[in-house]
Amino acid sequence: MANLLITGGAGFIGGNFVHYWSEHHPADRLIVLDSLTYAGNRSTIEGVQQCELIEGDIRDQALVERLLSERAIGTIVHFAAESHVDRSITGPDAFIDTNILGTNSLLKAARKVWLDEGSGGEHRFHHISTDEVFGSLSADEPAFSETTAYAPNSPYSASKAASDHLVRAYHHTYGLQVTTSNCSNNYGPYQYPEKLIPLFLLNALSGRPLPIYGDGMNVRDWLHVEDHCRGIEACLERGEIGETYNIGGGAELPNMAVIDAICLEVDRAFAQDEELAERYPDAPAAQGLQTSELKTFVEDRAGHDRRYAINETKARRDLGYAPQRSFEQGLAQSLRWYLDNEAWWRLLLTV
Repeated sequence: MANLLITGGAGFIGGNFVHYWSEHHPADRLIVLDSLTYAGNRSTIEGVQQCELIEGDIRDQALVERLLSERAIGTIVHFAAESHVDRSITGPDAFIDTNILGTNSLLKAARKVWLDEGSGGEHRFHHISTDEVFGSLSADEPAFSETTAYAPNSPYSASKAASDHLVRAYHHTYGLQVTTSNCSNNYGPYQYPEKLIPLFLLNALSGRPLPIYGDGMNVRDWLHVEDHCRGIEACLERGEIGETYNIGGGAELPNMAVIDAICLEVDRAFAQDEELAERYPDAPAAQGLQTSELKTFVEDRAGHDRRYAINETKARRDLGYAPQRSFEQGLAQSLRWYLDNEAWWRLLLTV
């Protein structure tokens, strides 16, 4: 049995990780530390019996030290972060506070309990990062590898880059046993509806415009959140201390292709399930129209990176990681989840 502290475990990726880990490691005890901001939701991890939710801030070093000591925690999986690029452009301070100062506070607590007061035995601080720290690629440049130079272009990615460097420094300076994973665009259940896939789905259901930045041809690699959880599991079980691993979904697509796929999937769902027209009468698909009619081009956001791509050769070779879902399968499953779990996302729209 192991005791894990999961920061941000009531959020999108962290919450999915709680479900994944509890299913695959039922003997382990999960302590979730989450400040329950707009993106954290108690209901996301409701019913997970081996999970204990602590409402608190990762910047509260004394709280983290107490949890590490009293719960005999030997592993931290650090998801907690401000992560929406648009929000970082209009309000960067929260990203500095949480992503940089919060990570530093966690590292200080881990160092004190595990190294200064502990035996220096086995422990693990696994840090979840993003491919956005590498900047933007042109159409013909090779995909990001673990040795790609950092070149963050938004306050969000700059704050994540800083946290990555702090994690690395605590390993090399103090001997903290760390691993880091840089993931691509996640999608799947429990994602707050400010991100592209759930936002466009819910807009389609209510007949609202589907806002497309610029020309819609910005490229991202799409990673189903459960495949991401499998990648983190591989890092924890087989990752080498001090190393970084890229976790990708193997689905490099322009935004327009993703949007078109969402539209087609919504139309297909309405064609197969007549009840959806009664539940969502404002949806074009409920009126015999195509969801794609809602597509609306808007001004591009500031500093919009053109292309991200992940080279996951190292994770495949050293960890045995490979994504198990195609984008088509993952998208269909994700949209079905939102249609089947209206009560979960409807509550968020009233906050």
